[in-house]
Amino acid sequence: MFGIPKIPDDEFKEFVYEHISRVGKAFSSPQRLVIMNILSQGEHSVESLAKQSNLSIPNLSRHLQLLKAANLVKIRREGKYIFYRLSDEETSIFYMKFKDFAANRIAEIRAALEEISSYPSRAKTITIEELRERLNEESIIIIDVRPREEFKEGHIPGAISIPLEELEKRLNELPKDKDIVAFCRGKFCVLGDKAVNLLLEKGYRARRIEDGIIEWKLAGLPVENESDE
Repeated sequence: MFGIPKIPDDEFKEFVYEHISRVGKAFSSPQRLVIMNILSQGEHSVESLAKQSNLSIPNLSRHLQLLKAANLVKIRREGKYIFYRLSDEETSIFYMKFKDFAANRIAEIRAALEEISSYPSRAKTITIEELRERLNEESIIIIDVRPREEFKEGHIPGAISIPLEELEKRLNELPKDKDIVAFCRGKFCVLGDKAVNLLLEKGYRARRIEDGIIEWKLAGLPVENESDE
């Protein structure tokens, strides 16, 4: 590791790129990208992150330390609990753009998306623009199948929180004469697929939205959170 250079010379250039590479290192792990995706939805406790990412707490902690070293996440302590969130909105946008860039560049990802495009849950998705136009229609119900803490951090106005693990037990809350739209974490999230597949099996008219809460915000559309309700 270089000391801070005092003049703009080759040492300065090496110093800068050495530290830029810390962000690349943070993004070089599939597990850390999954963690980033979860945190892009809002703040999570260490315990919640471990559950959502299917990582042990010691393994998760090692990944979080690397993300923290690159200033991609920040910590909040509350009693004996530790909470993580992305450092700021710029980090969320950068993560989303990075993910989209990779999806557009890597042929294997494009092929995988094409392969699943005919599956029932993906055959007839709804875009942000389509959903925006129908947002106030009584014929449509939006269910947010993300964990409840993510719903509380920010959700589409009028959406109902029904985490995926609760969906089957709460089907009686959903009328079969309306269009059900499942909202999750974006195009790579399978929570929405599992929800739509279950709803279709039970005789509902169901679709999933293509994008997640970051894309919804970037489209300039309103977001509600727990404090608004």
